Parts: sequence; structure tokens; C-alpha cells
Amino acid sequence: MAKTMVPTKGATLEQIKEIIETNNVELLHLQFVDIEGTLKHVTVTARQIDDVAAGKIMFDGSSITGFSPINKSDLYLQPDLTTFAVLPWSVEEDYSEARFLCSVKNPGGTDYDGDPRNVLKKTVAKAKEQGYSISVGPELEFFLFETDEEGRPTAKPQDNAGYFEPSPHDNGEKVRLEIYRTLKQMGFTIEALHHEVAQGQHEINFKYADALTAADLATTYKWVVKTIAKQFGLHASFMPKPIAGINGSGMHVNISLFDDAKQENAFYDENDSRQLSEKAYQFIGGLIDNVKNFVAVTNPLVNSYKRLVPGYEAPCYIAWSASNRSALIRIPNTRGAGTRVEIRCPDPSANPYLAFSVIASAGLDGVNRNVTPPAEVVEDIFSMNQAELDELKIENLPSSLEAALVALGESELIKETLGSHVYNEYTDLKRGEWDSFRTTVHGWELEAYHTKF
Repeated sequence: MAKTMVPTKGATLEQIKEIIETNNVELLHLQFVDIEGTLKHVTVTARQIDDVAAGKIMFDGSSITGFSPINKSDLYLQPDLTTFAVLPWSVEEDYSEARFLCSVKNPGGTDYDGDPRNVLKKTVAKAKEQGYSISVGPELEFFLFETDEEGRPTAKPQDNAGYFEPSPHDNGEKVRLEIYRTLKQMGFTIEALHHEVAQGQHEINFKYADALTAADLATTYKWVVKTIAKQFGLHASFMPKPIAGINGSGMHVNISLFDDAKQENAFYDENDSRQLSEKAYQFIGGLIDNVKNFVAVTNPLVNSYKRLVPGYEAPCYIAWSASNRSALIRIPNTRGAGTRVEIRCPDPSANPYLAFSVIASAGLDGVNRNVTPPAEVVEDIFSMNQAELDELKIENLPSSLEAALVALGESELIKETLGSHVYNEYTDLKRGEWDSFRTTVHGWELEAYHTKF
């Protein structure tokens, strides 16, 4: 019989200790993310499990991007027991390793404002005060690239297969299957896995969860995908647009509100022509109103805006539809308990904790202000010319990280959602990124101008 590698829902510390003993766990990785969503961890021995659970493990926050100044560097890690998992690739006969995802605490035990996980926890708590629970189902695409003799990533995709193609054309199938097995052992419920549209591009979908768990899963997913790809001598990239001229990678975010008092999906109304509730329309209206202001968070790289261009199925036009995939926001066909809103612009380079926070806050803003969304667009937006777009008053998303940062700075809602610490650190970081890009002489410029002028 296979050993248990993850605790059951609501497991106690004692049950986790039993799993540690049964699996001969020697090391515990205490994981958290920096302001960009990059996974970090501090490793301790399993015999320190009681101190770990009590939040007594300290680390230097001054060395983490967007965290503490050097004169206030001592921070603590408080593990979320529900995130415990033995790492399948570490398992040997008498040895294994495990991990916890953690929230970051101040020395006095309060939540640290610079921790992205705490930002999402505050957003969830605010929604709870209004009577809602937030569910999120992200869909993260990625590329597999070959590596050179020294293990460094190349620009060559691992295969030339297309959408839904099987082996032998899909050389990544065996990698996806190993990722699937690993995620399953770590407690994921996998719903689908397949080759995506572009060469070397893949997607593995996992079941929706409450917003915080979904962000934990997305963070773990990216780590596992990269780890397993490396075992096959490949590089997995969540860069939004790694190859010019083909589709980029998105992170479609499916989100819904659950009415805690009525114990039902707040977006479903069987009497509406689309079977959507008034709150669903208001939530859509909130997303439409605020998307320009939060796209710097959901699409955080200079490279993100090379994906958000016409011609590659990326939604760069601000519109919504009950079915039209060319719209920025669409409503998947499922109704009843599964009724949800899908926002299609985010990409997988985003910090999921911050991305889910700003999306949820934007939608709830629409609910709180009783916002009526614009008319649904059922036509193919990708085929429209500028005059047709103007006639329907369909606007574009910001076309660069610089423009997105300007829009971010105009929104008190998003500033409040992120909190002053994260907002200031994040915008400083991203302005620096844009300035670095802006002042760099790129290969395209040399090719276009070097001999011409």
C-alpha cells in the first residue's frame, strides 16, 4: 500500500507528525513568496516540527525582494498546516523531504504587510465581512524548452506539435504525465492536461478552490512543473511571450462568489435569460471598470504586453460575453453551483496572491457600487477594425508596462487592496524594470538601424 504523502482535510499536527514518521521525513522546507511571487524557502530538520508549527522559525527579510529594510529584518514563518506535503521526487528508501507554505509574521506575531499571502488573506476576510466566500480556478499555460550542454535554457521548443496533438508529435506528453503524477501525490485534483496551441506549449488544469488555497496551488504548480521539467533535461517557462509570432501563455482566472447566508452560488439565477444573477452582472461591471488599473499586477512584465496584442487569441479588448472567447471576460457554459466569471488577460508570470486579490476586489467593487456592465459583445472582436471597435466603445488594455503602471497609480481601490507597503515596493520594482528595458539597446534596434543610419 502506498504511503500517505498529504494529510486529510483538517488534519491535526499529530496526524502530520505521523506522516513525517511514516515517510522518514528528515527535512522540512518552509516556503513563502516574495513580492513577484517567486518561491523561497528555509529548510529545517523535521525534529523541529513543534517549533515550526508554533511559528518560531525566523529569517532575514531584508534579503527578500520587496520585504523589510535591513534595520527591521527579523521576520517569522507561520506554516499553514493544510499545505503540508511530502515531496515525491525526494523519496528514497529511508529518507524524504516535505514542505509547508507559510504566511510571514512580524516579531510580535501580527501579519507582515509585505507578504503577498497576507494581502490575499485580507481580501478574503473583507469579502467574508460582506457575506461572500471567493472561489478561484486558475489555468496556467507553460512552454517546455530544450537546454544546452550546460543545462541553460535555449529558445528552441521541445516539440512542434499543435493544439491537442498526441504523441508521437507531442514530445512533452511524458513530461506532462510525470507532472500529473507528482501533483496528484501532493494532493492536487487534476481535471485535464493537454498540448496547447503553440509549439512546445502545455496546460494542466486543477480543480478550483477557495482563493487562498487556489493561490497556494498555483504557486506549488509552477514549482513542480519547473522541477519535473528539469529532471527531463528541459526548461519550463511561464514567461508570457517567449517566442515572437506564436501564441503566448495565459493564466485565465475563473472566479465566483458564494453567498454564505443563502449557501448558494451568488452568480446563478435560473430566471435570467443567461442564468446570471444581478450580482454576477455587477461583478462583471466591476472588472470592466477596474481592469486597466489592475493589469500591472495581473500582467506584471515588460514581456506581458507582447502577448496582449491582436492576432494570437490573447484578449486585449475590454469587453465581456457569455460565450465569446475573443472577449476579455467570458462566462463559461456551466451553470448552477459552477457558475463563474472568467477573466482572460492575466498571465502566469503574475504573483497569484496579488492577482487574485486585485481581481476579487475589482469585482466586489462592482457589486458594492451596483455597477451595470456595458452590453455583451457577441461578435468576434479579433476580426473588427478600429471603426467597428470605436462604434461599440470597446477600449484596449494598456499597451505597455509603463502605461499599466500609470493606470495602477490612479486607483485608490487597488492601492488599498495591495496595502501601502506592497503597492510602493511593487511599483518601485516595476518602474525600475521598465526603465531598464527602456534604456537598453536591443537586438532589433541594432538590426534595424545600425547599418541604415
